Amino acid sequence: MTVFEDVTKEDIERLLKKGYSIETPKTIHEDFRLRKGTVSLVYYTSGKLLLQGKDADDVAEELKSLGFKEVKKITFRKESGWFIGSDETLKGDTFGGLVVAAVKADETIREQLKEAGAADSKTLRDAEILPLAEKIRRIAPCEVISLLPEEYNRFSGVTEILNKLHADSRKDLGPGKHVVDKYPGCSVGDIIEEKADSKYVEVAAASILARAAGLKQLQYLSQEAGFEIPKGSTHVKEALQMLKEKKLEPRRFVKLHFRNVQEFLCD
Repeated sequence: MTVFEDVTKEDIERLLKKGYSIETPKTIHEDFRLRKGTVSLVYYTSGKLLLQGKDADDVAEELKSLGFKEVKKITFRKESGWFIGSDETLKGDTFGGLVVAAVKADETIREQLKEAGAADSKTLRDAEILPLAEKIRRIAPCEVISLLPEEYNRFSGVTEILNKLHADSRKDLGPGKHVVDKYPGCSVGDIIEEKADSKYVEVAAASILARAAGLKQLQYLSQEAGFEIPKGSTHVKEALQMLKEKKLEPRRFVKLHFRNVQEFLCD
């Protein structure tokens, strides 16, 4: 799959004038969907344009000649046999619990994941994550475990939870070499590597599934709280104050062991 970034709607108009045909978008995250021969071009609200199809390289060369900016292609490690990659999200967020996802692939599925656009989820915007997660679920055997804050707070420490969920996420996926994106205290996996999500396509795909589930969990908690739950841990003081004003139980929404939460609860 080839990706171009910083594409504008004016650029899309230029392509239409050059004979590209327009098609109906397939997801709410798409602004436009174009076609040229066997190649599908999907334009997202983020300004990225994804090319998919047998002759994508030829169309990409044409776009580059028109001044379109191609995103540097990701080169994953070449492996043989079955691999299972797992990754987590929400670990550093004040609000929310924890999500761990695992994806299993062989050579055929790995190529399909690459073609679908699997990449380290940190390089993707929220609008790109959900449709990509849907594609990955259709392509590869996978497992997602989403732990809400109330369940998370029953454990004694984050390392204990991470080791358990990474191990559990791969249990029902059958045999395969387990690759884990390294975290402090990691004691599971056949291969434990830092930045594994940029080296193994299975881990990259798992990072996308995890982040999609994390976004859905924060949306659910926002509905439960009656206000938008913030991501991260930097700008959360106002949201913590709203929990107090609404007399909502913190254990249902935040990680109680976080220092900023403990300081707030002690005020």
